Amino acid sequence: MKAGVETVLGPVSTAAALFGTWDVGGPERQYAVAKTIAGAWRRRPWPGIGLRAYTVLAADDGTTMLHFSEVDDLVDVPPQDLTWKQEVDAAVPGIERVGVASGLLRRSTPVHGPAAEATCVVLATRKFDSPDAARADRLVDAVSESGAGVPPADGLLSAHFSVSADGSQVFDCALWVSADAHRRAVENRSAGLETNARWRQAPPWPGLVGTVFQRFRPLLRLTPSHR
Repeated sequence: MKAGVETVLGPVSTAAALFGTWDVGGPERQYAVAKTIAGAWRRRPWPGIGLRAYTVLAADDGTTMLHFSEVDDLVDVPPQDLTWKQEVDAAVPGIERVGVASGLLRRSTPVHGPAAEATCVVLATRKFDSPDAARADRLVDAVSESGAGVPPADGLLSAHFSVSADGSQVFDCALWVSADAHRRAVENRSAGLETNARWRQAPPWPGLVGTVFQRFRPLLRLTPSHR
């Protein structure tokens, strides 16, 4: 079983995900990394059925890359032949691998459009001052429920909320038709949302020490496919 290469996103539906970030040093290097990964994975067996998809995305800062792995669970992540990374390092020297975080899917919004239409993925990471899974779950509920009854922002296709195993981080992965659509939504937030009590609870949530979001464009999506 080899990797099938795609250029569009698929639905986010697995129970867990891994979020890996690299600093590669420039826009041209982002594309070179994705091209090398595609070739390296096609030459190796797919790691296992527990890995449903592996997506490589480029941040609009021109240097960060997100590696989004959709898995069935975090306990039995399929082992990989990691020599593919040696091919990447040979093609694009000097990559800084910043780290990998993992999360369990807690909630998703209704789907407002097909994932294949997404050209922008926004990842918002909320960090707490200490582990507390119950507190993180309550924040996910507050953010999710604040959107109930409010029309979705124009261009939002879906959003998916995951919590790290220890509850120290919450990940909001949202699919948008474009980066411009997300920018307009941020600049012109609906009045219904601004006055929503649950929405206003989220920013000052107890123990929340920071929220960081980045916009990414998908470069490569790999899925298991017989060749």
